[in-house]
Amino acid sequence: MKIGFIGLGIMGRPMAKNLVKAGHELYVNDRNQEAVADLVAQGATAAANAKEAAEQAELVITMLPNSPHVKAVALGEGGIIEGAHEGLVYVDMSSIAPLVSREVHDVLAEKRIPMLDAPVSGGEPKAIDGTMSVMVGGDKAVFDQVAPVLDAMAGDVTYVGEIGAGNIAKLANQTIVAVNIAACAEAFTLAQKAGVDPEAVYKAIRGGLAGSTVMDAKVPMMLERNFKPGFRINLHIKDLGNVLDTGHGVDAPLPLTSLVREMMSVLDGDGHAGEDHSSLVKVYEKLANIELKPGQPEA
Repeated sequence: MKIGFIGLGIMGRPMAKNLVKAGHELYVNDRNQEAVADLVAQGATAAANAKEAAEQAELVITMLPNSPHVKAVALGEGGIIEGAHEGLVYVDMSSIAPLVSREVHDVLAEKRIPMLDAPVSGGEPKAIDGTMSVMVGGDKAVFDQVAPVLDAMAGDVTYVGEIGAGNIAKLANQTIVAVNIAACAEAFTLAQKAGVDPEAVYKAIRGGLAGSTVMDAKVPMMLERNFKPGFRINLHIKDLGNVLDTGHGVDAPLPLTSLVREMMSVLDGDGHAGEDHSSLVKVYEKLANIELKPGQPEA
């Protein structure tokens, strides 16, 4: 299939590479010309903008930072809407506000461009190996049409409901991930302050009810002091802002989300916004006056 792919960041670049590997013909665009050149070296073709990519493609995929970027790429000057043609389908895989997904969908519908919102979960490692989870909202017939393309980038693709439902699912996902990371950081700080090796505690509990994919992905990073971003703090702040805005709109109480969002703001203020969200442990380290590390703590 001919696919336009806009947004070659931490997640988008490996996702696009997996589509090339699957035999699709890609037209790629990003502000980062090094990322574009990397995809061209893999066999993709560079597009000057989203309009040009849309004109060449049967399907356009975007993987962008936030709602304003999606609106600009989809509806703005040089955007997808200007490259509209019969048969074109648009899939936004960014994590944005559900109401914006619905707004963009409605405008594109006037041009007879069907749209799905299909945010992803799993971070950079799963984007690289093609085992991400994708949660999809929109017309079921359109989902069925593009599902094989999504399968080329993911290990699990789930249809959730009408447009915006994908991003509602992603907001729920981001809430659970954020609170889980914070709980892990809190628990292993407790272990170390109480004189027990946090790595030993991790090994002891990971196979029980407390174990989780989040724990297995993020606690080793905390113990290794490896905060290379698989998913950056500033992006999680954005997502939790969307969670809280959506929650306020539907009168859903979100006290734990609010607290973790404020903890991430502390990290932002301390200059850690570009680090992996596992750096939430630094908030606890600051409060407890320790540095989390494996090995028997000093008495």
